[in-house]
Amino acid sequence: MRNEQAPPLGASLGFRLSLMMFLQFAIWGAWLPILFPFLLGHRKFELSEVGMVLGAGALGAIVGPFLAGQVADRYFSTERFLGVSHLIGAVLVWRLATETDFEVFLVLSTIYGIVYAPTLALTNSLAFHHLPDRDRDFGRIRLWGTIGWIAAGIAVGQWLLWKHTPAGVSSELIQAAQDAGRADAFRLSALLGVVMGVYSFTLPHTPPSKGERASATLEALSEIRHQPLITLFLLAIPVSIVHQFYFVFTSDFLSKYGQGAGGKLADAIGRVFGVGGGGLMTIGQMSEIVVLGAIPLVAKKVSRKTLLAVGLLAYAGRMALFAFASSLVPVLLGVALHGLCFGCFLFVAFMIVDEETSHDVRASAQNLFNLVVVGIGIAVGSPISTAIGAWATRDGVIDYPKLFQVPMWAALACLALLLVFYPSGSRTPRTS
Repeated sequence: MRNEQAPPLGASLGFRLSLMMFLQFAIWGAWLPILFPFLLGHRKFELSEVGMVLGAGALGAIVGPFLAGQVADRYFSTERFLGVSHLIGAVLVWRLATETDFEVFLVLSTIYGIVYAPTLALTNSLAFHHLPDRDRDFGRIRLWGTIGWIAAGIAVGQWLLWKHTPAGVSSELIQAAQDAGRADAFRLSALLGVVMGVYSFTLPHTPPSKGERASATLEALSEIRHQPLITLFLLAIPVSIVHQFYFVFTSDFLSKYGQGAGGKLADAIGRVFGVGGGGLMTIGQMSEIVVLGAIPLVAKKVSRKTLLAVGLLAYAGRMALFAFASSLVPVLLGVALHGLCFGCFLFVAFMIVDEETSHDVRASAQNLFNLVVVGIGIAVGSPISTAIGAWATRDGVIDYPKLFQVPMWAALACLALLLVFYPSGSRTPRTS
């Protein structure tokens, strides 16, 4: 059992796992924030086609638990699986930088989702396997993933600012140049993927386990039938749909507060973070670092249920600020609430999955939860959010107060369900 007497996390192991998380999320953070404007503005795909591409990655998270979890839990060491997956992913994402045909782009994106999505949960699983104390150690390891996302996003933004923002031309030509320059984000992601792929083979050995059943996924499913996992898995679906509203609409919503339109504060932010990338949204990842750093300090004193409730309140509060705020400062507060949304709900949820499952199926259980959040959530959330976006649009203009009130009320409903159905009190993590 992991407890107060757990040995300290060694500096070498801490560095190795932190670098793993940094590279894992830098790979994703390099291209995901620029995908929508790249496809719509440069590749000139139709909006429906862009939506199909955005949802292609969900297939990976759906297929992943039945492939990656089974292999990593039963037959193939986790670090080797990560290495092979990232090397294959690097080849695919490099190809996406130059592919102009929609159907080919969609196929490549789908395959990339199958290859990359499972690695998100498996890096968690590998870290949990080797950390002396998950409550004390995982937060400071996982926050390096957020730092990697921020670093990649700022690098792309600055690259676009200095290499793809011509001077002395019209705004239309500047926009076209930046749209074309976003292809370099895929190339950066591919290079990072090669580094991660090679580095993965040097990670601590995480051998497969031999459970009682041939299928680790079926064994994991049998364990999540009980409280509190069943409630957590069911709540994760509507929560991930609410999460999708943020990623689908926030970039466009924040554009009116962009450089030159939001005053000196917005101009200063644009100079720091560059153009064409996460921009103001990066503040959410910065707050995420603060929250992830704080969770180890409170995880032993505050119940899991309380932390989950704080996360759901943050989801509702963020949507409320977006719906009703009329100036930059409260909007920035709404963006900053991303840290509490992710840290107190999704991050803590992954901790609970690890605590409530037996050791030989934890990789599969992590992948199953990843299926719900990144797979089912995106697959269901994308058409729901875009349909509500169309409902809230009048004369080609989105009514954001009308739009964002929908996920606000959905988050409050999830909070009510959590308070009623999730068990209260502290629980002892499983050790077998």
